[in-house]
Formats: sequence, structure tokens, C-alpha cells
Amino acid sequence: MKRRLFLGALAAPVVANAQPAGWPDRPISLTVPFLAGGSTDIAARIMAERLSPRLGANGRVIVENRAGAGGAVGSEWVKNRPADGYTLLLGTASSHASNPAALPRQTPYDPVADFTPIAMVGGGPMVLVVPGTSRFRTVRDLFDYVRANPGKASWATSGAGGIGHLTGEYMKIAAGGLVAEHVPYRGGSAVMEALAKGEVEYSLEVMASTANHLRDGLSRGLAVTSLQRHPLFPDIPTLAESGLPGFEVTTWNVLLGPKGMDPALARHISAQANAVLAEPDASRRMRDAGVDPAAPTTPDTTRAFLTSELEKFRRIVDQAGIRLGRE
Repeated sequence: MKRRLFLGALAAPVVANAQPAGWPDRPISLTVPFLAGGSTDIAARIMAERLSPRLGANGRVIVENRAGAGGAVGSEWVKNRPADGYTLLLGTASSHASNPAALPRQTPYDPVADFTPIAMVGGGPMVLVVPGTSRFRTVRDLFDYVRANPGKASWATSGAGGIGHLTGEYMKIAAGGLVAEHVPYRGGSAVMEALAKGEVEYSLEVMASTANHLRDGLSRGLAVTSLQRHPLFPDIPTLAESGLPGFEVTTWNVLLGPKGMDPALARHISAQANAVLAEPDASRRMRDAGVDPAAPTTPDTTRAFLTSELEKFRRIVDQAGIRLGRE
């Protein structure tokens, strides 16, 4: 089943752009601001592999992992590179929306102004998951327990300020002010291990982190945070149909360059990225990794999407009273 990402009105037709003369004349670095092996890294490697032949004989794209601080280390590194098209970044909802919103003093860049938006790459929903042995079989079961036992339930995230944390806070607000203890772990794999052991009652994690645990029965999915059910797990309902109408949070990957790139070069790379995402093999491999390929975008629609997502997460931070890094 072919599925293209959520951008709706922001999606734009693929427009052919002539490749700038003389570019590239050496390899291009695609920075992933997280460790190898995760969904962002997988998406980056698929993009690098399929972009390389589209950029000519000298257009080899090499993935470099520069992890740390929720994506801030790699993102800051790219921010400070020359804006010549030889250093790109695959940013995420955490590195360019939730962390900057929740941890402004620990984010050494403006997630929109300090970069050249190029194209959306992919994304997908978060999944509300509980241990496979949990008593909770529906969202209502979980919410009823948390409401009846305020502060007793605990929930795990892959880090304070990340998209899982802010999505969880947003869900608690939308459900009428649930009270549960937030337990941050180091990464999605640690979260899923904690769930499998029953150390926490629930978590909200990205599809790529939860998929294998859901298939193996180590965890149970109660809901997804998109407005539609996901084709990988069509039996898991959405939060919107489970008592929280209109609830929607999605993860995403976005292709960026340093601030000040030549607009013609940004448009050219954007068009080639869109072409890669339209390739059946590339899109299939991304979906298998839990990343829904993005609908076609331009640098302008990508900037608009980034701006709207940052504003959304800032609202969540304000509504939840989160003060991480603001004292």
C-alpha cells in the first residue's frame, strides 16, 4: 500500500530545476544528528544512496552521524558549515521543533532562521504503547486508571523535551489533565526495554521504535497519534477515535542546509529529493523502516511546515507549564 506523508495543503508538485554549473565537484555530507541504526539514520542512508546517481559523477552523498543533545550537536555543526551545498542535515521533529520549544536555552540555533529548508523526507505517527502483559487493552482503560490514581502511573520517554515527552504532555492535557510520573530514558530502545519489563505503565514512541515489539507481543499498541490508522498496524485505533477528537502529532524528517544557500541550488536538491521519494523501491524501504515517505514539497512549503510545527510545540510547552531550560 502506497502512503505519502501528511503535508496536505503544504504539498507541492515536483518542479524540474537545472543543476547549477560546477556543482557538485566533490562528495556531499548528509549529517544525521543521531546514532546509526534509528529511523532517521535509515531514511538518510536511503536518500544518500538514491540521491547520489541523480547528482552526477561527482555527486556522491555520504552519511555522517553526529549524535548528542537530542539532535542539537549535529544540527549546530551543520549550521556553522559553509552554505555551499556540500553539507546537508536530516533534521527531525525533536531537533527542529520539540527540543527547541522545550529547551530553548540548550538549543544553540534557531531551528528555522539558521537553516535553509530544502524538502520534507518522511515521518509518521507516535504510538501509545503499554507492556504486552498490561491490564490495559484500550485507551479508555488506561485513562480511567490514571484518573482514578493520580500520580501513581508512570510513563517513559526517550528524553525530556523530545517529541515523545511533548506528545505525552499534550495527550494528558487533551484528556482533561491526567497526572502521571514522567520517566525519561536514553533513547527509544531503552524505553521499549523498560516497557517490556513492566517498569512503566505506558509510553508514546515513534513507529520505528515500537514496530518489532508490537509484532512480537512484547508491547501492545493502544492508539496512534495520526488522524488515520497506520497500514502497518491497521487494528490499532487513533487517539482521535479513542476519545480525543482532532488529536494529531507526527514525527518527521526534513532535509536542510546551512542558512544562506543559493535558492536555485536548494530548489534543485529539493526536486531530486522528491524524485527519490517517488521511486517505488526507495519508498518501500522507508515504509519498512517505519517512515512514511513525504508528499512532494518545495523549500517554501518546507519552511512553512517547520514554522507551523515549532509554533505548535511551543503552545504545548506553554499549556503544559514545561520549564525545562527556561529557569
